[in-house]
Amino acid sequence: MGTRMDLQVLLETLLGSTNVYYQPPEALKISYPAIIYSKSKIDTKKANDSTYLKNTRYNIIVVDKMPDNPVIDKLLSLPYCSYDRHYNSDKLNHDSLTLYY
Repeated sequence: MGTRMDLQVLLETLLGSTNVYYQPPEALKISYPAIIYSKSKIDTKKANDSTYLKNTRYNIIVVDKMPDNPVIDKLLSLPYCSYDRHYNSDKLNHDSLTLYY
């Protein structure tokens, strides 16, 4: 597992563009297709009064006008990535995934 910036680079590579946004502010104009992601949880394993393992969970949303963006399959090929759900909002398709990174 790497840093959040490593994840940013990986997501940009998989998407093929820099339209990857980490917790974007509401006023930001987003270009599509895009990936929007945020940290949702940090799982820790402890022993002997110390933490020996931390896994960060991210919520990833692929937003596109197309219902089946190929980046979804690329994301699902990553270890510890799972598909959550699909929904439509503002005439855009949203696919929600969970990734431990």
